[in-house]
Amino acid sequence: MIRLAGSMVSTQASGTEVKSHAKIGESTSKFASPVFLMINSFETGGSERQFALLAEALNLPVHLGCIMRRGSFLAEFGDIPTFGLGGSLYRLKSLKTRIRLARHLRTQGIAIAHSFDFYTNLTLIPTARMARVPVVIGSQRQLGNLLTKAQSRVQTLMFRWCDAVVCNSRAAADLLIADGLPERLVVVIGNGLPPSAFAETEPALPRLPARLRVGMIARMNALYKNHAMFLRAAAIVKARFPEVEFLLVGDGPLRPDLERLAADLSLPPQVHFLGDRRDITAILASLDVSVLPSVSESLSNVILESMAASVPVVASHVGGNVELLNNDRGILVNHSDEHGLAGAIERLLCNPSLRAALGQNAKEFARTNFTIQNMSKRHEELYEELLKKKLPNKTPAI
Repeated sequence: MIRLAGSMVSTQASGTEVKSHAKIGESTSKFASPVFLMINSFETGGSERQFALLAEALNLPVHLGCIMRRGSFLAEFGDIPTFGLGGSLYRLKSLKTRIRLARHLRTQGIAIAHSFDFYTNLTLIPTARMARVPVVIGSQRQLGNLLTKAQSRVQTLMFRWCDAVVCNSRAAADLLIADGLPERLVVVIGNGLPPSAFAETEPALPRLPARLRVGMIARMNALYKNHAMFLRAAAIVKARFPEVEFLLVGDGPLRPDLERLAADLSLPPQVHFLGDRRDITAILASLDVSVLPSVSESLSNVILESMAASVPVVASHVGGNVELLNNDRGILVNHSDEHGLAGAIERLLCNPSLRAALGQNAKEFARTNFTIQNMSKRHEELYEELLKKKLPNKTPAI
């Protein structure tokens, strides 16, 4: 049976190589074994935000590392050691990097090495084993169906070397098990929301009488996010609700194509591309409906943030979305049905009492199940459990 553990949003991680919840280099917990967390880069994505939140919330010494020092999220992390691969996992630079990373893990006395995404799974897991780190943990924070068959095979092989693999949804865990990973290795720990996600926030865009807003928050760097279907659904909704505004929050290489599509659909001036924003809670306070029509999602941070802000959500019926939304907390639609998506949006726009009820139910569900306190506690419990198995005479209780 899969071990389940309870429950994201922007926070500031320490700007030092080693940090703890209370004070640099000092843990308030009896569990003082150093943990090394590693992320690929610092783009403004869900995994990066969860990485920051966990690093800040853990009540023990934490060392941080990355593969690439790039992304708009970088400034909040400070001077983190970088272990670049030189564009390949298999060239000489990658081998030299793994040797340097192994030396770093040994020098810092790391007891637990935890990778957070695909490239760090392939980099940190074998390196930590080579460095004889007692506990090695991988992560699956997406469904895995966006990987090539070769990528999936090599990642599953790496996972077999782990003491545990943390998935942020049951959907992701089930797919790993179906792919042949032993069930005993799989642990589900959902994403976590900080208190600020639930707080009343001034809207980033002033609320106007009789002006409703529908928004999609997602980076514009991957087709699976399905921005194009959102725009096509917006064109259908616009015909019935000409005063509705449509907001797209996020940036990336797909933005020029999406702006051209919006123009071809005659959406301007009702559609607004707001670019990359860090004030997501304020953006959500400006919305009446939040939409996420992705083709693939494990556990969406955007859905969770929307739920915490009491904004009703329309999302595609895929992956972990069904673990968050039901008829009492949101609306699920087929990810390829733009008319179904438009109809769900229209249903909410026509019914303010339904919007309020879904939003309130969703907020309570998120508050009960997906807090940063819950997420960090579950990670600490997992770390302690695994360390006790590996070092039974050296691991004090938390």
